Amino acid sequence: MTARPAVVIVAPGMRVPGGQAVQARALADGLRGDGYRVRLLAIDRAFPGPLARLRRVRGLRTLLNQALYLPALLALGRAHVALIFCASYWSFLLAAAPALLAARALSRRAVLVYHSGEVREHLAGWGVWVHAWLGLAHRIVAPSAFVADAFADHGYRTTVIPNVVDTSRFRFRERAALRPRLLSTRNLEPLYHVERTIAAFALVKQRHPTATLIVAGSGTQEQELRRIAAEKRCSGITFTGAVRPEDMPALYDSADVFLNASAIDNQPVSVLEAFAAGLPVVSTCVGDIPAMTRHGQAGVLVPSGEPVDLAQAVCGLLDDPQRARTLARNARAEIERYRWEAVRAQWEKICA
Repeated sequence: MTARPAVVIVAPGMRVPGGQAVQARALADGLRGDGYRVRLLAIDRAFPGPLARLRRVRGLRTLLNQALYLPALLALGRAHVALIFCASYWSFLLAAAPALLAARALSRRAVLVYHSGEVREHLAGWGVWVHAWLGLAHRIVAPSAFVADAFADHGYRTTVIPNVVDTSRFRFRERAALRPRLLSTRNLEPLYHVERTIAAFALVKQRHPTATLIVAGSGTQEQELRRIAAEKRCSGITFTGAVRPEDMPALYDSADVFLNASAIDNQPVSVLEAFAAGLPVVSTCVGDIPAMTRHGQAGVLVPSGEPVDLAQAVCGLLDDPQRARTLARNARAEIERYRWEAVRAQWEKICA
């Protein structure tokens, strides 16, 4: 059997698990399982020894990270292809742009894997700070038509390959009796508007006094969100902090409704994981989520993130568990196109 090419995946590490980090690891697992030699190169480098405390100091954190990250890019010279995961704005400039330049300088194929829901604003507003670097990519991979369409508007061709979910990690469970047990697994950052999820839960609690909400994740908004939850003075909210990927399936299994209030999004892995676990999904209608839910057949969409709209949608499911089960079944069928077996051939072409 011919040896598979060596691949380096440049992406956020699992220090603070997020969608890109989870996808990078899922892609690495899939490629390794098919015989590729894969190395994960973390954008957010581990700080050695006593320097670890500098992660809490903005500015110094960035300088030290770049000092560790840029030399590590020499590892691209040992690969056939570099798969460079990226987000928008400064993350793109500090992480993706140097990786693209290094891959080109080392005569390696550079594939940009663009994951940000802020793609339109980024491409339209950052001018040469984004477009000059995009020209270094041999290929651009987008997980959704939402991202691909934004690139097409600026004259770029992309290959659409959906995100990967290992459905074997999740137990699909039909909720015969739908309980008011809500779950949020978005990182605690402003664009995900977890405060609206908390406010919606408070409204649900008025109709369903036994309702609970698990807020899983960490981020810059954690203390503010804890303060908001305390102000609501309603029991039943649990903050878990950061959750290891291997512990996520149990969280999904413990809940009955998944709630997402993001204002900007792409193709959230958290929604796909909820699909795999059998949770009916209530979400804002942003990014690629309408396509994922097939215009409401595999989830309930609300036009805005207003807490009252989210709460009404959740209560509608709790009042109609049969509808919730139908949505969950449809979502479980939808998840098949996100399994490794469904996207393997596309990634093989990218890595060839």
